[in-house]
Amino acid sequence: MKRVLAALVCAFLLIQQAGEVQAAGILQFEEETDAIQNTENTEAKKDKVSAPSALLMEASTGKVIYEKNADEQRHPASVTKIMTLLLIFDALEEGKISLEDKVTVSEYAASMGGSQVFLEPGEEQTVDTMIKCIAVASANDASVAMAEFVWGSEEEFVKHMNERAKGLGMENTSFVNCNGLDTEGHLTTARDIALMSRELILTYPQIRDYVTIWMENITHTTAKGASEFGLANTNKLIRQYAYATGLKTGSTGEAGFCMSATAEKNQMQMIAVVMGAKDSKSRFQDAVTLLDHGFASCVKYTDDGLEGMKPVKVEGGMKDQVPVKQKESFSYIDTEGADLTAIEKDYQTVEKLKAPVKTGEKAGSVVYRLEGKTIGSIDVITVENVREATYTSILEKVLKSFFIG
Repeated sequence: MKRVLAALVCAFLLIQQAGEVQAAGILQFEEETDAIQNTENTEAKKDKVSAPSALLMEASTGKVIYEKNADEQRHPASVTKIMTLLLIFDALEEGKISLEDKVTVSEYAASMGGSQVFLEPGEEQTVDTMIKCIAVASANDASVAMAEFVWGSEEEFVKHMNERAKGLGMENTSFVNCNGLDTEGHLTTARDIALMSRELILTYPQIRDYVTIWMENITHTTAKGASEFGLANTNKLIRQYAYATGLKTGSTGEAGFCMSATAEKNQMQMIAVVMGAKDSKSRFQDAVTLLDHGFASCVKYTDDGLEGMKPVKVEGGMKDQVPVKQKESFSYIDTEGADLTAIEKDYQTVEKLKAPVKTGEKAGSVVYRLEGKTIGSIDVITVENVREATYTSILEKVLKSFFIG
């Protein structure tokens, strides 16, 4: 009787487990199907981007995921101010200016039309407040005031804007002013906007603290007295898109509706550039379509490169070898569904270095391969100095080896 009961219990458990396995299989299949359908949906949607020019880039790698007439020169409107902000943060980093510095508004700066915060000639605001006016309210008057403060005149500031653009590889960009008001020859492309956006958010991540402000008041203090003025963010995605982190909108008669939208999800930062949209709603819809597509179709591989590496021999140095390390982490974005666990690392260090050796000197590279194809590499560098050996040090080394054996 006991044997019969035991057999029945075993049979019951086996049936239950089989049901659970089948249910798990169905659940897994449904999850995979949902993921595939989600990717297919975003794949279809991205082809419906209505703006005449657009580009989607993953920020950490610079990989372009989608583009549409990305090298077509167009008026950028206030998206120009991404470069204006970049130069302001460059000046802060160099110690040329500080956030607490007071900026005096000129007659010329106060005369700017378009989007503005109604600064008056002679009015003073801190650099910090001016950045908020530019980043949040897209203020043309604040942009010119900061250009004059950093480089003496808007003309000189624009010269540096173009130099910075050239350094970033923005091959199809020509800036004529610092605020994006329609001017002949003031042109850029979706690709170039992505490049300067990437530089701003990666080099100065603190920009997020400014561009994500939804509303904030500033105080105008003039001869007429003190008055409050409300800044309202022109980028509605800050409230309407869960992963939004910035960055800048713009619109003029010549430019149409433009924006560089940044967002972060699953440790990936996306940059969606839209130029020439027919209206504000279309601009935001296109940006969201691109961002959703990016997050749905991309998988990121990151290697911190912290594994220990064999030291490299040093010829003619006070030391016989020098420790080395991978210079920085490595990132790779896959959009093809590849097995990223199959990525292989190939350490290619030099056989020896000749003294003197300086810290940070290149000593080889780490090459990353996937399915036999090189997908990237990172330099291997030295982590300390090795001085050139002297006659005395060589003699000491010989005597030491002789007596110690």
